[in-house]
Amino acid sequence: QVQLVESGGGLVQPGGSLRLSCAASGNIFGVYYMGWFRQAPGKSRELVASINSGGTTYLADSVKGRFTISRDNAENTVYLQMYSLKPEDTAVYYCNERTTSGSYWGQGTQVTVSS
Repeated sequence: QVQLVESGGGLVQPGGSLRLSCAASGNIFGVYYMGWFRQAPGKSRELVASINSGGTTYLADSVKGRFTISRDNAENTVYLQMYSLKPEDTAVYYCNERTTSGSYWGQGTQVTVSS
């Protein structure tokens, strides 16, 4: 089993920044993918950014140029740095980790962008 704990969400004004963290613990051997998804009220969950074991990253078109994803292997943590936040970025953000034993989700952290 893998446990994922997200942190760093909150309320921010448009144009502001936040950094989300996702700390993994447990049987994290064989991690090959870590991603950030988000789900806004009334919408389906969507992929925002991901990073694989080789370091290749993916960013959704809606966040390119504003978000970055990175990881600290020593701390078993993946980060989502968010700049120039917009009201449409408001959502619950979820961390997803895939290992050779399965796919795991965190509990989610709320990001609200509002003046």
